Amino acid sequence: MVEFMQQTHRLSQRQACKVVRLPRSSFAYRKTGRPSDQLIMDELSALVDKHPSIGFWKCYHRLRKAGNVWNHKRVYRVYTSMKLNLRRRAKKRLPARVKQPLAQPNSANQVWSMDFMQDSLWNGRKYRLLNIMDDYNRELLTVEIDTSLPSARVVRALERIAEDRGLPKAIRVDNGPEFISNKLGQWCTKNQVELLFIQPGKPTQNAFIERLNGSLRKEVLNAYAVSFPRVRPFKTRR
Repeated sequence: MVEFMQQTHRLSQRQACKVVRLPRSSFAYRKTGRPSDQLIMDELSALVDKHPSIGFWKCYHRLRKAGNVWNHKRVYRVYTSMKLNLRRRAKKRLPARVKQPLAQPNSANQVWSMDFMQDSLWNGRKYRLLNIMDDYNRELLTVEIDTSLPSARVVRALERIAEDRGLPKAIRVDNGPEFISNKLGQWCTKNQVELLFIQPGKPTQNAFIERLNGSLRKEVLNAYAVSFPRVRPFKTRR
């Protein structure tokens, strides 16, 4: 419209904008395209490939240390557009497990076996069992039962058994998160106990404890409805 008024009535740009009631700044505005984010995407992809566990702020600070002057808002916009803000579960790689024969110990306290079981209460709540057995005479040393059994509870159970029976030379376990934890590994190293890991997906390499688990499930867990008693907190009088 402004250009039409200029050509038809020979008006200046200021006069034409005044007639059509349009600010001159709006008439002179030219939309500029957003700068390309390809360089940021390349830098972020290289960082994530090299360090898959770092989050946004570590990526941003690494970019700034490399001399890039992009602000965090622009970097985060590109970061989310690449779906990098979604949680990535890095697959934990286990060291190579060597197949070992399931030998019969010659005496007690040579090799113990440990394994977890899981079952449900009558109300559907999950609970776990930690079974520890002596491979020599198939004696069940202890059964820890709780809704949560972290590695600290495993170490505590082993220490309680060691007070009465002493420590074994080795303990055979699978590759569960409680057994491959640093806390259990440090405890075994401190007490000179060897951890014998079976190969993943090969429960028959720990057949003694697996046989015990089957009997325990058939004769106890599947035969009775289990419920934990409620513990009410004590109320103190003021």
